[in-house]
Amino acid sequence: MSNPLDGFTVDRAAIAYVGHDLQRPECILAEPDGTLWSADARGGVMRIAPNGTQRFIGQQADARFGAATARDAQAVEQKFTTGTLPNGLAFAANGDILISNFGTDVLEVMTREGHTRLLADTIDGQSIGKVNFVLRDAHGRVWITVSTRMNPWTQAAGTRVRDGYVAVLDDTGVYVVADGFHFTNEIRLDAKGEWLYIVETTGPHITRMRVDGSGPRVRLIEREVFGPSHLGGFPDGIAFDAHGNLWCTLVMVDQLIALTPQGDKRILLDDGNPEASRRLLESMAAGYVSPETMLAARGSIAPWMASITFGGPDLRTVYLGSLMGTRIPFFRSPVAGLPLAHWN
Repeated sequence: MSNPLDGFTVDRAAIAYVGHDLQRPECILAEPDGTLWSADARGGVMRIAPNGTQRFIGQQADARFGAATARDAQAVEQKFTTGTLPNGLAFAANGDILISNFGTDVLEVMTREGHTRLLADTIDGQSIGKVNFVLRDAHGRVWITVSTRMNPWTQAAGTRVRDGYVAVLDDTGVYVVADGFHFTNEIRLDAKGEWLYIVETTGPHITRMRVDGSGPRVRLIEREVFGPSHLGGFPDGIAFDAHGNLWCTLVMVDQLIALTPQGDKRILLDDGNPEASRRLLESMAAGYVSPETMLAARGSIAPWMASITFGGPDLRTVYLGSLMGTRIPFFRSPVAGLPLAHWN
């Protein structure tokens, strides 16, 4: 069977935008009616209605991120490493919003009116670390990724430390199911829920592990690298389409790629700065990437391209999240996305 991505690349002229004055729209949730929910560095989410009107939802807006200067690398590093930083989002079963807060090192849940409560901040008596992403599966389990326990996180991102892990929150509590990852980032389950795909940003590759739900607590087994062992950039966000292609953003290099079901890599959009990307990759190969080198590498469509979300009534509208953008680019896909747990 042919792949719907055969011959497809994103037409830059066909990219449109939604939202305005957003702050660090790293992760985006889409609902069938067209509503978008974007992580927002003010300490909550931005709800963008189908007609484009938007409203910040959070207990108290934090102006620190928006007010921070971008004149030098030290100031920008502080901007991205301190204070509240809502990162990965997922819908709870009742429609509340699960938030992995990368700034305060907690997993929290917020109602759609902005009332927030803590779900987890420790595991086995230790601080949970840099909670990056959260995913709810069809069985009601909440999967959590922690990139590192190092603070600031830029030290781990720049030196390929392997202290990232994956945890699960279920009826038995919160517990680690796999560890030893290079800066664990987004995760996704395949269509059958048999494999968990794990982004190792500084791997830089994607690992997958088989889900074993036979016991009282879920386990991950049979660890293997999926696709190239070096993706040519730093993977951040991933999402499956209905054909089984795994779409992936490469942050800072600012490319959108896809891995076919066979693990072959295809470049769908390249918005990076070639020279800055080259220096970035050379620095990582040498063992250390400075904040200045990271900051120099970025595109213009979704600067520091960080996530991908399928939405629209037919799940063929692709939205790109970013760490430095102030709006959300979107375009049409030749294939629908794989519905997430909340879609139906």
